[in-house]
Amino acid sequence: MAIEDKDTAADLSVAPVVGPEDPRRFTDSGIEVKTLYTSEDLPADLDLGRPGEYPYTRGVHAEMYRKRTWTMRQYAGYASAKESNERYKYLLAHGSTGLSMAFDLPTQLGLDSDDPRSLGEVGRTGVAIDTLDDMRTAFDGIPLGEVSTSMTINAPAGVLLLLYELVAEEQGVASESLRGTVQNDILKEYIARGNFIFPPKPSMRLTTDLFAYCKQHIPKWNTVSISGYHFREKGASAVQEVAFTLASGMAYVQAALDAGLKVDDFAPRLAFFFNGHNNVFQEVAKFRAARNMWAHAMKDRFGAQDPRSLMLRFHTQTGGVTLTAQQPLNNVVRVALQGFAAVCGGTQSLHTNGFDEALALPSERAAKLALRTQQVIAHESGATDTVDPFAGSYYVESLTAEIEKRAWALIEKVDEQGGSVNAIAFIKSEIEESAFGYHERYRVKQDVVVGVNEFVEDSAEVEEILSVDPESERAQLERLKAFKAGRDQALTDKRLEELREGARGSDNLLPLIRQALKDSASVGEVCGALREVFGEYQPEI
Repeated sequence: MAIEDKDTAADLSVAPVVGPEDPRRFTDSGIEVKTLYTSEDLPADLDLGRPGEYPYTRGVHAEMYRKRTWTMRQYAGYASAKESNERYKYLLAHGSTGLSMAFDLPTQLGLDSDDPRSLGEVGRTGVAIDTLDDMRTAFDGIPLGEVSTSMTINAPAGVLLLLYELVAEEQGVASESLRGTVQNDILKEYIARGNFIFPPKPSMRLTTDLFAYCKQHIPKWNTVSISGYHFREKGASAVQEVAFTLASGMAYVQAALDAGLKVDDFAPRLAFFFNGHNNVFQEVAKFRAARNMWAHAMKDRFGAQDPRSLMLRFHTQTGGVTLTAQQPLNNVVRVALQGFAAVCGGTQSLHTNGFDEALALPSERAAKLALRTQQVIAHESGATDTVDPFAGSYYVESLTAEIEKRAWALIEKVDEQGGSVNAIAFIKSEIEESAFGYHERYRVKQDVVVGVNEFVEDSAEVEEILSVDPESERAQLERLKAFKAGRDQALTDKRLEELREGARGSDNLLPLIRQALKDSASVGEVCGALREVFGEYQPEI
């Protein structure tokens, strides 16, 4: 689908910088907002269908929240496994209905805490998980057969999922009963975050190996959470978020098909992860457009037959990049608006950010207030009383159609380059142009950020923030040292060599990784063995 009179892909998806005196209004995607919308603005071919039916524009379930509210899944994890375990129990005790596990930077990069490159980063941005013992401690006293757990982990996704499965096995919980999601979206690491380990080809192999393993062993697990969240955090507009996220999804589907999997064997467990921003109407339209587009792509492009393969199920996290260190209590309002938009757009699970997260990891007070925000939306806003409450709005239906049209045009640009794996540089450049546009519109006050470029106060509001005790890093290193000293080193070495040999072949690597972890190999050692065979990704400068 092409758009006339547009010279570049960025023109399809980035608002112009026109200054605050220009009477026109634009969404961040460059969609001009009219003063008034009427029935004449509705798409001529508008056919909404019904919730729970193809193409799922109005939602993936017929009754949506009338039958069951979304999973309230607060993202948490810091310092040691013991401290994270205490935060998980705190959230569950206050009404959280799912867990979301944050890992520290070394874990995300497949490095043990005792690696020299980990110095100063252990436990800072999430929990340090080096070994089976760490994962065991993180979920001590939490029945894994009863909770749903999401893990924000990508390059070593399979390794951390297998540790979780092994802990469940120790609890006596069958793998078939485990529910949750592993992010496992390596493409967005090359494009937006940078937490990669291996080059794209072996990374995609590990991704599709996980698809196949879960199909056989952990069938209720969502095997990938295809993330637009990080594109938006990097500076993407709403249109770019939809386009590049769905393009990544199509790349994973194609890779799985190329690996010999059948589309309806893995597609029902694909999940998505979107960002929630402040423009409620554009966000609702974004979610509705994305569902419609994915349903058509899976049916028309990949020939999926199972209705579950056509459903775009997604988690939403409110926008971290929208949070301000200035006047941080204003973030409570932003998070409430973003959460409300996600619910009205039909999310399946939601994380609401703490108001102090522009300053540090969320304090206990902020985490509880963020959870309470979801509970107020669920029980007091009226958003759960009816399905797809914005359907039929002249404005929202017009935005939904326009986002879809522009996103398809960007996907065509990606397709012309051979898909997302080959279009990494193009996608990065588009997001960078959007990020620059954001900055310029803030700089000239075309876009107002309360407390930052307007309504500024001289005195700073100082919040009590969470600080990670430096002593926790030393304690983690001692635990890791004791773990390695107490194992059968010859057996561990044997398992790691078997893994290297498997990596040189083409069979599924997860059974070999699982055995190595069970016989006390660490996360860093497993990833190190794979590094020796696959090499490391070196980004283009």
